Formats: sequence, structure tokens, C-alpha cells
Amino acid sequence: MDKDKRDNKETKNIAIDGTLPHQISAPDFKNSTRSIQKPFVNEFGVVIGDSLYDSQESPINNWSTETDPSVMAGDQWVHPTNDIGWNSYENREMLEDKPFVGARFSHPTHDVSKGKD
Repeated sequence: MDKDKRDNKETKNIAIDGTLPHQISAPDFKNSTRSIQKPFVNEFGVVIGDSLYDSQESPINNWSTETDPSVMAGDQWVHPTNDIGWNSYENREMLEDKPFVGARFSHPTHDVSKGKD
């Protein structure tokens, strides 16, 4: 991926005054210690976090029987602040800088979910 594509207008900041008004029930980052991050271009040339969810370079738009679904896994496909997960109750608490209490599967050294599925 060349630097020009990473820095072009496709990766402009889409937030307005600390909010994402194009999403219904989107969280408000104005009073949080976290700040909205602008979209980025991942290693496949796909813009992540622009809320358009479509790219000619996306493996989904070029899918075939030869495509390994695992190429769509990992952090390079998830935007840190423009993601549907921010609309969940737990993530809203994180955004409001509330301490996270009673996390499921949160033991630091043991897989507490082992054998539960």
C-alpha cells in the first residue's frame, strides 16, 4: 500500500464535534478521554472506519472458492472507534470511562470458557 493512498481524502476524519452523527444511537466521544480516530487503509488496501463498508480491494468483493476466509479476520478489519460494537452497553461504559466490573471470561491466566461450548 503506497503512502498516497493511506493519506488521501478517503481516510479523512468523519467525526463531527466528537460524534458520529451518521450512525443512529452512536456514542458521544465529546466527554471521554478517548478520541475518535480517522479511518485507515489496511494491508489489503481497504478503507476501514469510513462507514461505507464497500471497497473494490475487499476480499468480499473478490470472493471465490480459492479465497481463505481467515484473510478477513484480525484487528486490521476493525476500526478502534467507528465500530458497531461501541453501541453496546459495555462499550458505552468504557467510553464514559466507568470502571469495567464483572467482565465475563476475564481471568488473566486461565481460559475460563474452556469446555463451556
